[in-house]
Amino acid sequence: MTMNDMVDLGEFVDSDDECDVEDFAEDPERYSQGLYYPVCIGDVFSNRYRIEHKLGHGGFSTVWMAHDMLKKEDIALKIMSPGQPGEHEYHMYKKVLLAVSDTSNLLLCKDTFLVHTPANTHRIVVLPLQGPNLRDYTVNQPIVTRMKGAVQILQALSRLHDGGIVHRDLNSANVMQSLRPFDTSSIATKYQKLGRPRKVPVRPSQWKEGELVRPISATQDLVLDTFFIGDFGLAVEVGTVVTDSFQTPAKYCAPERSHNVDPSLALDIWSYMCLFAELYTGIPLFRGSANATAIRSMVNYLGPLPESWKGQFTGGGSSEDAWYNQQRMPNPGSEDLRERLERLRPDVSSNELDLVLGILRWGLAYRPEERPTALEILQHSSFKSLMQNYGIKF
Repeated sequence: MTMNDMVDLGEFVDSDDECDVEDFAEDPERYSQGLYYPVCIGDVFSNRYRIEHKLGHGGFSTVWMAHDMLKKEDIALKIMSPGQPGEHEYHMYKKVLLAVSDTSNLLLCKDTFLVHTPANTHRIVVLPLQGPNLRDYTVNQPIVTRMKGAVQILQALSRLHDGGIVHRDLNSANVMQSLRPFDTSSIATKYQKLGRPRKVPVRPSQWKEGELVRPISATQDLVLDTFFIGDFGLAVEVGTVVTDSFQTPAKYCAPERSHNVDPSLALDIWSYMCLFAELYTGIPLFRGSANATAIRSMVNYLGPLPESWKGQFTGGGSSEDAWYNQQRMPNPGSEDLRERLERLRPDVSSNELDLVLGILRWGLAYRPEERPTALEILQHSSFKSLMQNYGIKF
């Protein structure tokens, strides 16, 4: 890799403004640990992909906006941590491409290659360029756009499930929206729309220079109403036995995963219902970063967990007997699910709230075998009627 002749490589911020970058960037210690590959704006990978901006990061990767100088198109480069997580994700990309006949609205690998450090090897996957994720952008969008997203995500999930794949990590950070293609490869034009890269050096210095970069901030006119499910790092084929018992964030994790039940397609339905509620109201349905806190939130809104699950909790921390008490009464002053919806969506009719409540209670059945499939939800009259309220037909 070499630095190309880009005129604008962004700006290193003053020490007073470093927090403005670091608060949105990855943990720099992971570079010292060899888990992240150091990258600078202007780096060129595989003599082809020029780094132009930062898109984001995850626990096992950093994601960069790049320009394919061969095909003259903008793409994303996902640089994996070394070892099994990155290789598993690449393996699942291949599985999905083989098993799923229609990959619309699934964010899949276009190319891959390896890069080497003095101590490790990192896999890089080339992905279509996407815009913001739902976690960072949901509330900025009209309700009609959000409901279009609810349909597209469910359609993509149905196709994935038809191929026998469980995503296992469906949450607002792993659903992205398309960006309007740039009419020019001009860096100045892109930075006008996305903001110039604001950056600080990775410290301490590594075997090569690296930069912490604040991710893009796309203007609203760039973001399209096409939604994609991405990040297949935890995906497995149906029937796979796994050793990790739950997913993060905990507020999207089906409760059976912290009660010794292996992942199934129904796991994704629970996570989808959490997303559906978030798209409908603008905020997450459940609260809590820890599994026990999230379970407590679920019980407050949905009632007690199955009594047969008592004593099986493996989600970290201690379970509470009240979670499984079938005679449990709501906490004084707490709101139920309908009251929550009424508070967050005071603009809708009682009939529409009935539709939404019915869909949520159906998809959020505690026992996974009682949840509907993605196709059953798509075909159900309540879901279709709700979407027709927003002028959406499918």
